[in-house]
Amino acid sequence: MSGTITYPDFEKVDIRVGTIVGVEPFPEARKPAFKLRIDFGGALGVKKSSAQITTHYTPDTLLGRQVAAVVNFPPRQIGPFMSEVLTLGFPDEAGGVVLIGPSLPVPNGGKLF
Repeated sequence: MSGTITYPDFEKVDIRVGTIVGVEPFPEARKPAFKLRIDFGGALGVKKSSAQITTHYTPDTLLGRQVAAVVNFPPRQIGPFMSEVLTLGFPDEAGGVVLIGPSLPVPNGGKLF
């Protein structure tokens, strides 16, 4: 466990919900990954993310799924792809990523609190 933070520290991390509207293979990635397009609605719109989530997910199971992502990190170049948001998940016992998302549908762009 890491050190204690204050609530204002937590508020600096902008975690929003969005719906996956596009999924493509990412064969140039060092580890198996997908290129995602996630619709956050409103002013944020559609953002791109590279996600190493191929263990538990296929393009068909990802399309339309709501996920949580950090939207206020600077964009990151991953090979030939510019990732704009960090899609969030937890590792399973073998290290495969399990995505985080709401248990019921919510409006895109909602901020985690």
